[in-house]
Amino acid sequence: MLVKRTRANQVTIPKSIMKNLGDIEYFNVSERDGLIVLSPVDIKGESSILPEVRAKIKKLGITERDIDKAIKSVRAERAT
Repeated sequence: MLVKRTRANQVTIPKSIMKNLGDIEYFNVSERDGLIVLSPVDIKGESSILPEVRAKIKKLGITERDIDKAIKSVRAERAT
């Protein structure tokens, strides 16, 4: 199939191809021997990893106050 690159370097993947890939939103893009290769990537949603992260933070004994202090410290460091 022929597709055209826009001025913004965008191309539209034909619907007939996308229907075979399901609900994929992200692709890894690479170049091989002059060809542009798009490989579907399954990105874990925030909701699926959030409970795991919260459990790890709790296990480590990190409090919300600890996180706030760390953020303030980094911001202060970057401001100088």
